[in-house]
Amino acid sequence: MEPSSSPRMRELLAVAREVTEQVVAPNAEREDAEALWPEPAMRALGAAGLLGLHVPEPLGGHGQGLGALVAVSEVLAHGSPSTAMCYAMHCVGTAVIAAKATDHQKEAYLVPIARGKHVTTLAVSEPGTGAFFYLPQTRLTPAGDRYLVEGTKSFVTNGGHADSYVVSTVAATEDEADEGTFSCILVDEGAEGLHWLDQWRGLGMRANSSRTARLDRVSVPAANLLGEEGDQLWYIFEVVAPYFLMAMAGTYVGVAAAAFEIAREHLGTRRYAHSGELLGSSPVLAHRLGELWTELEMTRRLVYSAAARADAGDPEALVSVLACKAAAGDAAVRITNEAMTLAGGIGYRENSTLARLLRDARAAHVMSPTTDILKTWVGKALLNQPLI
Repeated sequence: MEPSSSPRMRELLAVAREVTEQVVAPNAEREDAEALWPEPAMRALGAAGLLGLHVPEPLGGHGQGLGALVAVSEVLAHGSPSTAMCYAMHCVGTAVIAAKATDHQKEAYLVPIARGKHVTTLAVSEPGTGAFFYLPQTRLTPAGDRYLVEGTKSFVTNGGHADSYVVSTVAATEDEADEGTFSCILVDEGAEGLHWLDQWRGLGMRANSSRTARLDRVSVPAANLLGEEGDQLWYIFEVVAPYFLMAMAGTYVGVAAAAFEIAREHLGTRRYAHSGELLGSSPVLAHRLGELWTELEMTRRLVYSAAARADAGDPEALVSVLACKAAAGDAAVRITNEAMTLAGGIGYRENSTLARLLRDARAAHVMSPTTDILKTWVGKALLNQPLI
């Protein structure tokens, strides 16, 4: 794990490791097999104060940035990638609320989050726009001192279990989604007209309750609008993108690290029956393990460096931030796949830990913004071209 010179960060990581060892990891297999939302883990994270990672300190939170998000996500993913995903999306939602929070939003959302009593999440993706998450079709219509929200959101992590949802919308007066004119608004769980469709049944990340929500003219107080009408593009690239990309990067570094440790333990402890030699004594196997360590370490250094640069306000950090989720996703898929090869038949067992990690790793490439989109954005950023 990346070391930190901050005593506060070391304390937070120690708490995250304790929750992971005592609650997250022991429940991971069952939650994956039964596609159960990790309620015990989220409850434990709340009790430990970690839900308030991005809540400002005056409101009772930790006031941390991207570096802490990466580090805590990696720790949790080592025990359960699904739990790390649920936590990470809560953190991204929290960061979006905190970015321009009004007094009402501070008291109604951020203070309860800091107290571990409130889980939030993003509701940005839609079935009609796919990977173009920044072009919502969900409509926002003014109605006196309220708004009516109407549309469909897909792949909402924590769907049906969060207390609030950060929903991206476009003004109902527009014929088509106009980049930069849409807004985010907070919709509370249980709001009349908010309907959850089928339960989540994914190949991987099976415990994150990534469900589809239908919003049928949901009436929301005007006080729940985040920022000003039409400044969502600012949220996307100043808050949502960096926090989401770094959270996912930390999560997938954790997946890769967990798979690597399984492979290393297997090669370092298992012996051939006919000779008594360790599997790792084979030069070929040792060489392949060394390759995996090198890829893991390079990816981890990229991710933590990007987080540190972004937290420091480095204007050149954008390219690194864009590259992190793509690089971590590539590394997670390759390392888990190779770890399964190194572990042989034991790793290939149905529902082995490596099998679960491999399924979880594969989600990185299809989760918007996809790996292909991110690599394209990196190239555009390097050429000083607009990303969208």
